[in-house]
Amino acid sequence: MATKKIIAICQSGGDFVTNKDGSLSYTGGDAYAIDIDEEIQLQDFKNEVAEMFSCSVGNMTIKYFLPGNKKTLITISKDKDLQRMVSFVGDSGSVDVFILSEEAAARNVSNMPASRSSRTTVSEAAPPAAPAPAPVDVPCDMLMETHEEPPLKSIPPSSSDEKNRKAALQWENTITGVDQRFNSFHEFKEALHKYSIARGFAYRYKKNDSHRVSVKCKSQGCPWRIYASRLSTTQLICIKKMNENHTCEGGNVKAGYRATRGWVGNIIKEKLKESPNYKPKDIAADIRKEYGIQLNYSQAWRAKEIAREQLQGSYKDSYKLLPFFCERIKETNPGSFATFSTKEDLSFHRLFVSFHACISGFEQGCRPLLFLDSVPLLSKYQGVLLAAVSVDGNDGIFPVAFAIVDEETEENWHWFLQELKSALSNTQQITFIADFQYGLKKSLPEVFENCYHSYCLRQLAEKLNKDLKGQFSHEARRFMINDFYAAAHAPKLEGFQRALENIKNISAEAYDWVIQSEPEHWASVFFPGARYNFMQSNYGQDFYCWVGEVQELPITQIIDSLRGKMMEAIYNWRVESNQWVSKLTPSKEEKLQKEAMEAQSLSVLISHGSTFEVRGESIEIVDVEAWDCSCKGWRITGLPCSHAIAVFDGIDRSPYDYCSRYFTVESYRATYAESINPVPNVEPPPTGDSGELPIITVTPPPMRRPPGRPKVKSADPLDSIKRQLQCSKCKGLGHNKKTCKAS
Repeated sequence: MATKKIIAICQSGGDFVTNKDGSLSYTGGDAYAIDIDEEIQLQDFKNEVAEMFSCSVGNMTIKYFLPGNKKTLITISKDKDLQRMVSFVGDSGSVDVFILSEEAAARNVSNMPASRSSRTTVSEAAPPAAPAPAPVDVPCDMLMETHEEPPLKSIPPSSSDEKNRKAALQWENTITGVDQRFNSFHEFKEALHKYSIARGFAYRYKKNDSHRVSVKCKSQGCPWRIYASRLSTTQLICIKKMNENHTCEGGNVKAGYRATRGWVGNIIKEKLKESPNYKPKDIAADIRKEYGIQLNYSQAWRAKEIAREQLQGSYKDSYKLLPFFCERIKETNPGSFATFSTKEDLSFHRLFVSFHACISGFEQGCRPLLFLDSVPLLSKYQGVLLAAVSVDGNDGIFPVAFAIVDEETEENWHWFLQELKSALSNTQQITFIADFQYGLKKSLPEVFENCYHSYCLRQLAEKLNKDLKGQFSHEARRFMINDFYAAAHAPKLEGFQRALENIKNISAEAYDWVIQSEPEHWASVFFPGARYNFMQSNYGQDFYCWVGEVQELPITQIIDSLRGKMMEAIYNWRVESNQWVSKLTPSKEEKLQKEAMEAQSLSVLISHGSTFEVRGESIEIVDVEAWDCSCKGWRITGLPCSHAIAVFDGIDRSPYDYCSRYFTVESYRATYAESINPVPNVEPPPTGDSGELPIITVTPPPMRRPPGRPKVKSADPLDSIKRQLQCSKCKGLGHNKKTCKAS
């Protein structure tokens, strides 16, 4: 029987209020959604809540109200407590759950500060959606507009707040009075904004254009006024009139401190530059400490977005620069590929980049092996980065090409492969390690004739685990996944068959699934191409870490930042290889020496011609001329196995002569012989430029960041297997004895 699902709508940043009858209520806050059931584990629930609200699991206390009782909070401290709560909901399908810090839980709930609590409302009927941070409205006192922005929440100053407001108090004299001059209206408005925060009042614009600004106190009847206009024959802005008197409460006792998100963004800009991972919760804490202004999470997040755009430039303008940026890449790095395309409405569609140094390095020194994978981008307009990464002779990653597309689709992957084929000039057969989804199973042989397609073992195992979930216990699934990996890595047919027989003993259905999954595309014993014992498409994790560091930048800065990292890495790897004195790269030299040590305990019998019998724990046949051993280790890795090295010692030959050429220091240096050149800052040509290139105004793609936190890549299937409920009565999965329906 299917387990009942309940959707939890989580809120944070609201206020507890004590009602006249002694009951407690909770208002305000931001919302997220979590679906839960009776099987949920408390630790999993805590981890998800902690991730949403960026808080610590260790300091978390969870409480809730029993149905019909709003005066007594019940504590959830173990899995059974959480399961009881879900059970208590009954047919109503809703319950209020409060996520508190230890400090807040130790105090009386009715006196709890507003910003230190959160609520989870569980409702079966509510949609599983979380509101996304909306685009920031540009504040009127930061730009030339005639409307005003609502003030952020302010905190009445206490004695401790006043001690921490030194930063704000130093702005009391940013406006001094009539005849004060400023270089621009922007400078005047920033000074006015700081002045109002230091003096504790809010204001509104009466006039606000390119020639004059007239401002009055927001409190009705207050005489405070200021008027500034451009000084004749200059660009200076001068205060012409000012009434400094306040009759409102705000002007006398500084009851509130007004700040726009744009102002907050301007304040945190320098700190964000030093610490790109400056978290919204830390922004809110610092603003409160230094200026006495309280921000909720969304306001701090929006302020960070404004500051980031001020530092990095406009996301929208970055798309406009794409045509010029692609041309500049090709000018500064001859032989490189940098192409883009738009949709009919000129909105961005996709971009492909492959530097000449990467193309040359792959063709001159890398194994004909490419890993295809994707990474979601978290910039304002999102998108997906598609990448083709190879491996150098020292088993280091070597990026060959990448693309940014509006979304991951079969069409975009097919286009990426076509662009990649155009960039590569060699005709050797390439082994691709990639997913079988998104049309890659069909597109790869169409674009790259006679290529080899190795299915990514991790993604296959994820699909197997997903298809088996709900049918088998976690132990059974773990054994089957382990046997599946063993079958994939087995070098001999008997090992493959033994692993499949183990799966069949657990489940005939799982056995059929494995047989129908085309083992010739993933099992070592059947795979016809050379993949050097690499089985997963996400091999290039170092490159994807680079992407993760820059994924929130505007699109041209993402490309240029990756170019800079690749340029620096290629130089460093080239310099490092100049110090090597061995014939093979360090990692391969180490592996060869390890095999040579094992060869010392083996004995060799000469059979006939180039074939030898080698005895140790097993008996293996080595064919020197065919570069093969019955253990299959030589063929799979490209390095002679211990059995082959024992033969070489007996016939006085060097094992270095029987290693893949891709493992030599010479090939490694050829991989990094070319350099990626710097690309100067890109600016569009001035209006009226008579260049040959037509000017295309590229606009951002229509999609924006969706609600909630971005999804992350799936964990290894072995790590993702969690214990399921098993009924002690009927032995079925997904329920316990209490909820068992068996008669």
